[in-house]
Amino acid sequence: MANEKKELSFEENLEKLESIVKKLESGEVPLDDAIGEFTEAMKLANICDEKLKNAEEAITKLVNKDGEEADFKVEE
Repeated sequence: MANEKKELSFEENLEKLESIVKKLESGEVPLDDAIGEFTEAMKLANICDEKLKNAEEAITKLVNKDGEEADFKVEE
């Protein structure tokens, strides 16, 4: 069986990130462990940021009458 990793959802990544932040904020994590936790938190933050950017891009596109994608613009 191939070693496949299931990609976590935005919410799952955010939950892991929040857990790490709480742990680090407690001040009870040894320095060496804190560095590892911080590194993991930065990776999770980048993943969440990328997912948000992709979601924003997806919802700002519309399909026009010709079936082509177009940027969504609010007319005032």
